[in-house]
Amino acid sequence: MAQTLHADKIVDARGAQCPGPLVELIRALKEVPVGAVVEVWTQEPRTKDDAKAWCQRSGHEFLGAFPAEGYERVLVRRTK
Repeated sequence: MAQTLHADKIVDARGAQCPGPLVELIRALKEVPVGAVVEVWTQEPRTKDDAKAWCQRSGHEFLGAFPAEGYERVLVRRTK
């Protein structure tokens, strides 16, 4: 699925510790239009769970977390 998704904005948060990647995700979502997908690259293992929980609270769509080489790709669609 990750291969078929087009990220409108990619945020490289590799090396940032919690909650840095989530903060970067939230900031990036504010910069893209509704319907756009933000992809965060992270090495912080808690980011996917934090992003999923935040999406449930905020109403954005958590598209998943996918392994990459040495990091994870976390994808979220802005819904409002």
